[in-house]
Amino acid sequence: MTDGKEDTFAAMFEKQVTAPRRRQVRVGDRLEAIVVQVGKDLVFVELDGKQQAFLEAAELREPDGTIALVPGDTVAAHVVEVDDRRGVVRLGRSMGRPGTLAALEQARAAGVAVDGKVTGVNKGGLEVDVGGTRAFCPMSQVDARRVEDADARGLIGQTLRFLVTDIRDGGKNVVVSRRAVLASDSEASAARTMSKVVPGAVLQGTVTGVRDFGAFVDLGGGVEGLLPRSEVSHDRSVAIGDALRAGDTVEVQVREIKDRKITLSLKALAADPWADLDVAPGKVARGIVARVTDIGRFVRLSAGVEGLLHVSELARSAPGQEGEEILVVVKHVDKVKKKISLAPAPAGAAVGAIVATGVDLVVGAIVGGVVTRIETFGVFVQIDGTSGRAGRGLVPQAELGVPRGTDLRKAFPDATRVVAKVLETGDGRLRLSIKGAKDAEERADFEEARGKANAPASLGTFADLLKGRRLGD
Repeated sequence: MTDGKEDTFAAMFEKQVTAPRRRQVRVGDRLEAIVVQVGKDLVFVELDGKQQAFLEAAELREPDGTIALVPGDTVAAHVVEVDDRRGVVRLGRSMGRPGTLAALEQARAAGVAVDGKVTGVNKGGLEVDVGGTRAFCPMSQVDARRVEDADARGLIGQTLRFLVTDIRDGGKNVVVSRRAVLASDSEASAARTMSKVVPGAVLQGTVTGVRDFGAFVDLGGGVEGLLPRSEVSHDRSVAIGDALRAGDTVEVQVREIKDRKITLSLKALAADPWADLDVAPGKVARGIVARVTDIGRFVRLSAGVEGLLHVSELARSAPGQEGEEILVVVKHVDKVKKKISLAPAPAGAAVGAIVATGVDLVVGAIVGGVVTRIETFGVFVQIDGTSGRAGRGLVPQAELGVPRGTDLRKAFPDATRVVAKVLETGDGRLRLSIKGAKDAEERADFEEARGKANAPASLGTFADLLKGRRLGD
């Protein structure tokens, strides 16, 4: 049996054994830490369950002055100071201004940047004071891009960060590189940006260039994505040069990442014009011809919404050139596929009115119409009171009622009025017969004449009746 004191001691001992040990760090160590607080001057991070460290906020600021870190982010840095007495660990991208040769050697071995003040420019590069030690930065190592003497002189008096690349002759010849620091910073910044670049993410960027095919957007840290022309706006009539300019700040959505290529979208963040589209089959709408193609005319009904007026719906002389305003009837709407099929609106139709999109015809009906197109195999007739393909029928050559070899263009000039009999109906299958209409008219005339002449009930064949009619003439 144990008393409460023993239980308490056992619990304390177990806690002491299982508690995480404080991480041992040394100056120059490169490590990753988790951000716990971002302040105005300092950024606090956690090294393990018990130990915290800090970085100077100035070292983490982006060119625009902001800090692109929030609690929970991971930051990579070097240990630049350890004070065991106070339990203070300072991290940084730079060791500051080391005052001894040993500190310089330590910085070089650990690959930690140091602060140096540019004191002059000579023919080969920059003269740099690093904590009282004279160092030299070759001109090729001053920046990521080529630097001329005039640009280099503009750096005199500035304190910059350098990597120590070589120490010779007991510290008399110290060589440093700013280019290596910039490359390391760029890689770190790019890594932070890429951790946020995932499909669906909404990011802010800066337009760096505009081309006919799209725009390039800098997402930060040198990470660039392409905003294709098709992803700029739901309205395809919007010119990319009018919508975007180099230097513009934009909010974009990541659409795809493939083979290290990032595709972005502006229109994904804009309201979809198809969501509240007020169109329905049979409704008359006003639109503007956006494009004329071989398959027909694409008509803009509203910003970002177009319908197709198929070539089969158009008479040869039908209006509708690019930029022209026309009235159309909605035939079919598919909001999922974002497709609308259209037909010409009948004469006198008002915008918003509902009209029939089909033609109520029955086989055997006699109709009037106008010849709209002539082909070697027959002629097309637009039936009176209709518009578009649904009311346009084909009169095959055998049903024209003209001798074989007749020049159809002479026999049926454009806009010739004809009377025809309906042989077959159906969308795209309307067949007519001018010959059949003539036969029906002759039969009607004969029936009327027979009634007047009290002809016998047995009439024989229709041909016999016609023959008898001719003999009686």
